Amino acid sequence: MANSSFGYVKTLAAADIATARPQVEAALKEHGFGVLTEIDVAATMKKKLDKDMAGYLILGACNPGLAWQAMACEPRVGAMLPCNVILRQLDDGVEVSAVDPAASMKAIDNADLERVAGKVRGMLEGVVGAI
Repeated sequence: MANSSFGYVKTLAAADIATARPQVEAALKEHGFGVLTEIDVAATMKKKLDKDMAGYLILGACNPGLAWQAMACEPRVGAMLPCNVILRQLDDGVEVSAVDPAASMKAIDNADLERVAGKVRGMLEGVVGAI
């Protein structure tokens, strides 16, 4: 697993999105997340712009208890939720990346929110590490 300035990244070799997705969803569930939203970016770009691109799926992951805590700290934090997990098709596999909520929440000056984001950070790091 690699870290970037805004999240965690891991490549699943010799996989495609259809086979990687159940593994990612199982890891999310194991770490207390559910999938609230799904955006098939490749299909949307084809439909809206008639542009082809490699598979690109965004899963909006949420831990309801921690989302509740975050919203109690900062009611407008919903603009930054849920936590996005991306499955991107590569020539040799699927790249899975997850946002680092602690990095994204730095835009909001709120120590209580930072503590909640730190908990979520550890959980999402565990998700990417588990796949």
